[in-house]
Amino acid sequence: MAEHRSMQRAALLDAARSLLSEGGTEALTFPALAERTGLARSSVYEYFRSRAAVVEELCEVDFPVWAADVSAAMERASTAEGKVEAYVRQQLALVGDRRHRAVVAISASELDAGAREKIRAAHGGLVAMIVEALGEMGHAEPRLAAMLLQGVVDAAVRRIELGAAEEPSVIIEAAVGMALRGVRG
Repeated sequence: MAEHRSMQRAALLDAARSLLSEGGTEALTFPALAERTGLARSSVYEYFRSRAAVVEELCEVDFPVWAADVSAAMERASTAEGKVEAYVRQQLALVGDRRHRAVVAISASELDAGAREKIRAAHGGLVAMIVEALGEMGHAEPRLAAMLLQGVVDAAVRRIELGAAEEPSVIIEAAVGMALRGVRG
């Protein structure tokens, strides 16, 4: 019975990812989750008390996977600059991934305080990954630099997600360039 519940919960989360990546937060409804999984709408409430609870669990499950991918890319780099480049490139490489699209959709939505705090904490963990490398590069305020760097990444993510006029590769190279050289060009 526990295995069946676990499988149903995983199916609901997978359906939630699909709904979020296809239609944003407006698409994430309990009737849509029920339809995607073949469950009765009332059964969805047995797994999640609210839409915010679905969002919170997606963050708990998906963000660590995303962060592990970024961390692994950074570990392969041998210099501080290489770590910064890997940090930016790996996050932007994940833009097309359904898990990433779901996290982006979630981040843009109106959420309750608990869900917003989980997202904030997850992003804080991601930003913390790069602080040491920025310190090695000589930044006097590496934590501030890390937050600003994440802002560059977030802006590049939005450009790619919006289907901007520029090719994704152009956006990625511009973001990496800004990360490594600032706005000097």
